Amino acid sequence: MNSKTFSTQAIFSCVLWFLCSFDKGNKKEQIENKSYDVIIVPGVPYSHPSYKIVMKSRMLWAKYLYKKGIAKNIIFSGSSVYTPYVEGDIMKMYANGLGIPEENTFSETQAEHSTENVYYSLLLAKKLGFKKIAVATDPYQAIVIRKFIKKNCPEIDVVKIDYDKINLLSPLPTINPSSAFVKSFVSLTERESRFKRFKGTLGKNIKLDMIPLGIDKMEAKVDEKSIRENFVRFLSLNDSICTVDNCEAVVVR
Repeated sequence: MNSKTFSTQAIFSCVLWFLCSFDKGNKKEQIENKSYDVIIVPGVPYSHPSYKIVMKSRMLWAKYLYKKGIAKNIIFSGSSVYTPYVEGDIMKMYANGLGIPEENTFSETQAEHSTENVYYSLLLAKKLGFKKIAVATDPYQAIVIRKFIKKNCPEIDVVKIDYDKINLLSPLPTINPSSAFVKSFVSLTERESRFKRFKGTLGKNIKLDMIPLGIDKMEAKVDEKSIRENFVRFLSLNDSICTVDNCEAVVVR
């Protein structure tokens, strides 16, 4: 490992720590007495070492919520976005390896952006008959999606990771990712410009006229100024430190 690579990884780790500490001074949510039919866990790119801590934190949080009886079922959401592995399928494998029963885990494999993780998973949850729903994710992504949820699907709660309740030093189980591999994969960075990806983050790629009957129509109104400010703030940090193109995929996409 050369000094440049080490420096990049070290600084990037610090950035992740900073992002996940946005709400450190806020009173932590008391979730132990809550119960959800299903939680939605947004996807993380598989196989890239820069994303391992984010993957692990979301997986361990999902396990905690299930084992404590807070979540009865879990939807893992994500397509093959930045790597040739379907994120929802990969995370379901991890969940089953962590002891969460296969019959209580589901994959949503269409979403390519954070708002789509919420939207398409909500459609799947409704189809499966789940009523009480929450999104479980890290604090920064919670900031990005909270206003979208509040305006378009207020019935969904947001359950932010409590890092005091998970052990990030514990390993994830070994999985065989071959069934989640997409041979014809083309990265989102090659299919969409950065601006178009940003519009996707705002939920502008969602086909609202294709919502099935019986599901409340979402208007996809978002506070663009607020999200744009957060997005620009994030890019201003990691444009100068990331050697991998578009590493904002970790928490914003």
